[in-house]
Amino acid sequence: MDKDPKENKKNYTAQDIRVLKGLEGVRMRPAMYIGDVGKRGLHHLIYEIVDNAVDEALAGYCSEISITLNEDGSVTIEDNGRGIPVDIHPEKGIPAVQVVFTILHAGGKFGSKAYQISGGLHGVGASVVNALSEWLVVEVMRDGKIYRQRYSRGEVVTPLEVVGETDKTGTRVTFKPDAEIFKVTEFDYEVLRDRIREIALLIGGLKFRLEDRRSGLKDEFYYEGGLAEFVDFLDEAKQRIAGPFYMKTKRDNVEIEISLSYNAGYVETILSFVNTINTHEGGTHLVGFKSGLTRAINDIAKRYNLVKENFSFHGDDVREGLTAVIHVKLPHPQFEGQTKTKLGNGYVKGLVESAFYEYFMRWMEENPKEAEKIVEKAKTAAKSREAAKRARELIRRKSFIESDSLPGKLSDCTSQNPEEAEIFIVEGESAGGSAKQGRDRYFQAVLPLKGKILNVEKAALHKALANEEIKVLLSAIDAGLKDECDPSKARYHKIIIMTDADVDGAHIRTLLLTFFYRFMKPLVEAGYIYIAQPPLYRVQKGKKVFYVYSDEELNEKLKELGDGVHIQRYKGLGEMNPEQLWETTMNPENRVLKRVTVEDAAEADRLFSILMGDKVEPRREFIERNAKKVQNLDV
Repeated sequence: MDKDPKENKKNYTAQDIRVLKGLEGVRMRPAMYIGDVGKRGLHHLIYEIVDNAVDEALAGYCSEISITLNEDGSVTIEDNGRGIPVDIHPEKGIPAVQVVFTILHAGGKFGSKAYQISGGLHGVGASVVNALSEWLVVEVMRDGKIYRQRYSRGEVVTPLEVVGETDKTGTRVTFKPDAEIFKVTEFDYEVLRDRIREIALLIGGLKFRLEDRRSGLKDEFYYEGGLAEFVDFLDEAKQRIAGPFYMKTKRDNVEIEISLSYNAGYVETILSFVNTINTHEGGTHLVGFKSGLTRAINDIAKRYNLVKENFSFHGDDVREGLTAVIHVKLPHPQFEGQTKTKLGNGYVKGLVESAFYEYFMRWMEENPKEAEKIVEKAKTAAKSREAAKRARELIRRKSFIESDSLPGKLSDCTSQNPEEAEIFIVEGESAGGSAKQGRDRYFQAVLPLKGKILNVEKAALHKALANEEIKVLLSAIDAGLKDECDPSKARYHKIIIMTDADVDGAHIRTLLLTFFYRFMKPLVEAGYIYIAQPPLYRVQKGKKVFYVYSDEELNEKLKELGDGVHIQRYKGLGEMNPEQLWETTMNPENRVLKRVTVEDAAEADRLFSILMGDKVEPRREFIERNAKKVQNLDV
C-alpha cells in the first residue's frame, strides 16, 4: 500500500538534500555543461581549453597555439601566453591554477581586469574538462620556472610542483577523456581542423599548429588578413562579381569587423560571430548588418539613378549571391535562443548598422563599377522574387492531396501528430511500392520521387519553384521555405531520405541534402532530417538470415559463420520485398538512421558550393584529395 502523500511531505527534510562536492555535479550531469556525451561533447572539451588560450590572444599576450592528438588517446593544448597564475589564491588558500581546474565558475573572466573580451562564457571550461577526464596534467611556464600538477576525474593527484626551469611563458594542458562518461573517446581530426581553421580565420595574426600523432596528419593555420581571407575561403568555388569589401572599427567599446563579396550564384551565405563564438541563431549584430546593407544599396541605386524613382529593394534582393562574415567583440555579451547562440544586446544593432552603412557607402562611392554590378544583381533577384512569389502562391493554392498532376504520390500516415509522424523520401516507383506496403501506416508516410530533383545550388528561386519534385516536397512537408521555413509547422518531425546504396542513390541524396540545406535549413538545425541506412548485403547460412550494413561488418560475419554461406548484395531498395524493407530499414526497433547535423556552418557551406556549384576546378581538387576515402564505388 502506498504511503500517505502527507506523510511523505513530513519526511522530506534537510537530510534529503544532497550537496554535491567539488565537481561531482559535472560528472553526474555532464550534458548540462558540454551539450552531450557524444562526439560533439567530446570535441567541446578541446574547444574549452583552446578558448582560454584564444582569450590570452585577444588580450594581446599570445601569438601561437598548438593542439596535438597523442597516440594514447589524450590531447595536448599549448599556448605561449602569460601562463595561468600559480601564486596562492587569497580566498581559497591554494594555488590559483588549482582553483581554475577544480572549482566551477572560477577564472579571469568575471572581473574585466584580466580579459576585456572573452570567448569562454561561463568560466567553467578548465574545471569541467578536468572533471570529465580520466586524467589531466597542467604545466605552467612563468617566472623562469615550469610548474606541474596532475588530476584524475577532477580530484588533485599531486600538489603543484616546480619541475624545471625555462625562459618561455605559457600553459600546456594534456588530458584524456573519461570512457566512463563519453560514448566515443576518439577525437576526429577533421572536425577539429575545421573549427580551428574557423578560429584562425576570425583572429588575424594568431598561428595554430595542429598535429595528429596517430595518423601523421599536420596542419598550420595563420591568416594575417582575418575576415577578408575568411570570405575568400568561403568563395573558393564561387564566381565572384564584386568585392571583397572589408572594414574594421570600434564604436562604444564594441569592435566591429565585416567582410563581404558578391558572386554570380543564388545562395546567401552570412556567418556571424561574437567574441569568436559562432552565433548560429544570429542576433542584434546580424539584424544591424542586414538593415545597413539594404539601406546602403537602396540609397546608392537612387543616387546614381540605377532604379525607378519609387522602387525599393527588399532585403532578400540585396542578399542573393552575398558572402559575408560579421564578427563583433564586446564585453559582457548576452546570449539568447534555443542553443544560447543568439546575441541579445540591443545597443549592438544600431552600432553595427550605422558603422557598416557609413563604410560600405564610402566603398561603393569609391568603386562605382562594383556598386553597379551589386545593384544589377539585386535587380535580377527582385524579378526572380516576384516570379517566385507567384509560384509559391500557386503551390499553396494547389493542395497536394487534390492534385493528380504531381509526379510523386504521397501516401500519408494516419497520425496527425508531427512529433510521431515520419516521412520516407524514396527514389522511383519500385522502391516506393515496397516502402508503401512495408511501412506502418499509422505513423509512416512515403513520398516517391520520379527522377532527380533540381540542383538548387545553380538555380534561381523561381526556377527551383517551377520544378515538380521540389513543389511536391514543399507541399508534403508544409513548413515554408528560406526565411519563412518554420520547423514548428512541419507535418513530420522525421524526414528520412531513403535512397539506393549506389552512385545514383548517393547523387539523389546529395541533391536532396543541398535542397534542405539551402531551402529549409531550420529543419536541418532542428534535427528533423535523417538518412536511412539500408543493408548492403543479405547473408544466409542454412535457414538463418543476417542483414549486413558495411563491408567491415560483412568480413566479421563471414569469419563468424565460416564457409558455405550465400551472399546477396543489394543494389537497390526495390530488390527487397516489403517485409525485408520494413525489417531492415524502416522498423524503429531494428533500423539505423543517421541524423543530419551542421556542426560547422562555414565548412558545410563551402562544401555544398564546391560539390554542387559551377566551378569545376575546386570540385576536381576535392575529389582528388578525398579519392582514398571512397566506398561502394560503382565501376
